[in-house]
Amino acid sequence: MSYHVNEKGYYGNFGGAYIPEMLYPNIKELNEVYLEMIADPKFKEEYMGLLKDYVGRPSPLYLAERLSEKYGTTIYLKREDLNHTGAHKINNTVGQILLAERLGKKRIIAETGAGQHGVATATVCALKGLECIVYMGEVDIERQAPNVARMKMMGATVIPALSGSRTLKDATNEALRDWINNPADTHYIIGSVVGPHPYPDMVARFQSIISEETKWQLKEKTGKSNPDYVLACVGGGSNAMGMFYHFLDDDDVKLIAVEAAGKGVETGESAATTLLGKEGVLHGSRSIVMQTEDGQVVEPYSISAGLDYPGIGPQHAHLYASKRAEYVSITDDEAMQAGLQLAKLEGIIPAIESAHAFAYLDKMKFEGNETVVVCLSGRGDKDLDTYMKYFGL
Repeated sequence: MSYHVNEKGYYGNFGGAYIPEMLYPNIKELNEVYLEMIADPKFKEEYMGLLKDYVGRPSPLYLAERLSEKYGTTIYLKREDLNHTGAHKINNTVGQILLAERLGKKRIIAETGAGQHGVATATVCALKGLECIVYMGEVDIERQAPNVARMKMMGATVIPALSGSRTLKDATNEALRDWINNPADTHYIIGSVVGPHPYPDMVARFQSIISEETKWQLKEKTGKSNPDYVLACVGGGSNAMGMFYHFLDDDDVKLIAVEAAGKGVETGESAATTLLGKEGVLHGSRSIVMQTEDGQVVEPYSISAGLDYPGIGPQHAHLYASKRAEYVSITDDEAMQAGLQLAKLEGIIPAIESAHAFAYLDKMKFEGNETVVVCLSGRGDKDLDTYMKYFGL
């Protein structure tokens, strides 16, 4: 079975491009050139050069000795938190800004939830001297104020989304409206493996550097390229897809994607998409979406600003439906405790998104000394206020 996109933009039953007519020229243009551009040696040289000298790659693969001792197995952390701007998001924005340059686009728009994608987009726009507009839910602007300040310092305009739950879903709606109204001069840097084809495939390719590096780093450290388990948190799913990408066809590697259960999957305040969702169309592609019986999107909830999205990327939907990856969920309380535990055991404060992946270690049973890689997708500086309020620090 193939776990990658086909020539029509689908992963099994999921994917495609469900877009307004006014966006056809943009999507058609991008679809016709993105594979050729990414494969161009000059593009690859500039992309890999920026990842090395600007982003700081390769990110370390760190043996977490005290965490390993606690769980009686060998646990490595893929340290995307050590990238410039503090998260994996920069891998994708570097790639897309180079595409936008080659397409002659002078205006960049983006959406953001936790702010990490917005910061990464503002960063590369400053690097290339391009206008940057970032849409962000009003609620997220309040709970991620330091990232909003970073975007503004780098010259971006941050526009609040005031509709719906005023979070990531609504920011995405506003960005799509902007793109429809400004199709000629604007490139939309989508931050996750969502949206119409070719975005899910394009973002996955840019994020696949995570698993590509993990393979050779693990080989250097253990003599084997493949771990027994790979874990990553999932909202839309960009860090997870990057972490899974080069292991998709290795059946001996168990892939575990951790969603946000929020206050509990039965409470009505959750973002556990695979548990609560069904097939539907959201933001331009067919995937699994949290929705009512008549197809209205359900407002998601998570204490993590990066995971409260009511869907998952279409490639994730295919991995879930085909059972190639296991999709599980972790509550707010479990994630917060896991974040505190990592800080105390390893001296690393993770983003609350990443803490969801660490929390699932409590629910796993290891047989002997197995090798586990957890994607530490971002650092917790941006979430310090939430940690302080939750623990009364």
